[in-house]
Amino acid sequence: MSECEYGKADDAPGEGDLTDDTLDRMREVLDEHGYLSWLGVELEQATRGRAVMTLSYREELANAVAGSTGGLHGGIPATLIDTASGFALRTTFEEPRRVALTTTDLDISYLRPGTADLRVESEVARAGETIGVTRASVTSVAPDGDRKEVAIGTTTYRLFREGDGDSEDASASNETIQITDREGEEDR
Repeated sequence: MSECEYGKADDAPGEGDLTDDTLDRMREVLDEHGYLSWLGVELEQATRGRAVMTLSYREELANAVAGSTGGLHGGIPATLIDTASGFALRTTFEEPRRVALTTTDLDISYLRPGTADLRVESEVARAGETIGVTRASVTSVAPDGDRKEVAIGTTTYRLFREGDGDSEDASASNETIQITDREGEEDR
């Protein structure tokens, strides 16, 4: 993967690793997240603009189709790309533990079945004031013994920086949506 590029809006990225406290907290987030914890996603490494995660192969995560080669369900590499990308973007903030962001686009190309443990590497391509973009690669050891790409992807995130006016939790919004029937009458 190529070296990260940061937009002028970013004042956080710098040389070197993140603090041990930040890395510990990032690992705690994975442990406390119901879905990611159940999957067994682990943070292997995180530096400014980059995150590496792993997931051990489990048969229960494989496609349950007759004649299947034991390849993991496509949602597994997608989850890894999305999660690692979010973590990579978090490292571009001054305080990665206090970041709000949300996926707005997730594009994945599947290259071959993942039939062993997975490893995802995600790098920030650009982190601006409100939008962040990443590139990610999921690899696995293939039946021939070589590590090969299973999937590649890009993500786009909406970044909520402190004081931007949009960092309020959407679920806490008082906005009401009215649903109407075809004749324009209130239906519900």
